[in-house]
This record gives sequence, C-alpha cells and structure tokens, in this order.
Amino acid sequence: MDHNHVLATFQQVHAGTSGGRKQALVRLACTSLEIHAQLEEEIFYPALRELRPDLTVVEKSVPEHAEMRRLIERLMVMPVADPSYDATFMELMRDVLHHVADEETTLLPAAERLLGERLSELGAQMLRRRLQLLGPRSPQLVWNTMRSMPQSGFVMASSLLAAGASMLGRTAPPSPRPMP
Repeated sequence: MDHNHVLATFQQVHAGTSGGRKQALVRLACTSLEIHAQLEEEIFYPALRELRPDLTVVEKSVPEHAEMRRLIERLMVMPVADPSYDATFMELMRDVLHHVADEETTLLPAAERLLGERLSELGAQMLRRRLQLLGPRSPQLVWNTMRSMPQSGFVMASSLLAAGASMLGRTAPPSPRPMP
C-alpha cells in the first residue's frame, strides 16, 4: 500500500505543477517514505533477519534507505525554486522505483514464504507504530495534503472542513426538563 501511495504521489508531479503544489506533493512523498523506511527497519527487516540473516535484499535495502533519507533531507530544506530541486526529486524517484521493484519482486515474496501467518501480526504491529509516527506529523500532513490538491479540490475540501468544524462546534440542544 505504501509503495502504491508514493508512486501515485510521484505521478502527480509534472512540468506544469505549480511550485506550492509541487512542494506539497514532494513533502507528502518524503514523509511517507521516511515513515515507511522506519517501519521496515524497526519491525519488518528484523523479523526477516530472525529467519534468514543472509537475505541479501534486506542487507541491500538499508543503505538504499540511507540514500533516500539523504535526498529527503536535502529536499526538505531546499527551496522549490532552487535549480537542482527537480533533479534531486527525480533522483529520489529513481531510487525509490528501484527499491520498490526489488521489494515487490524479491523481498515480499520471500517474506510471504518465510513469515507466512506471522505477516498479519507484523502488519498490525506496523500499523500501531505508523499511528505513533504519524501523530506529531499530522498537522504537516494535513497542510501538505490540502496544498497538493488542485485548486477546485482545495476549495471543496476547505468547505467540507469548515462545515465539519462548524457542526462539531455546535452544542446539542438542551434536553427537556422532567415534568414535576
């Protein structure tokens, strides 16, 4: 699911994308990648190493994560108008595409064979950890999600949020008093 989400975000960035929307999309992709890498390194890879310490695709993935983090750190501080912004993002995209291809064709089939029924337990553990990691980043994610929408979507989402906030702010009508 993470792979599909990041790849779909990548596809939304193109030559005609405005600077603000591009930056929001890049930041969404970067945040997703950071969380995904942390989940793999904390939970998924150790579970695989328990069963197969020599699994080369796991050993190859850790340095790939380090390279992605280097590019992410660079993108997060780089102004979108910087001439190397697009090239840096393209480099990140290439690295991620390569990494995803390795995981989808080699790592995930091996995990299904090795971990079998334990996969659902690991999935639940990763979901709990994801929620912990998302917590402090929620305002940033909401902001970048809103900024990444086309203008018409932004207006509609803003209206829905305002309506929801208004409804939440209303108090319930007083309950009738019992008759004496």
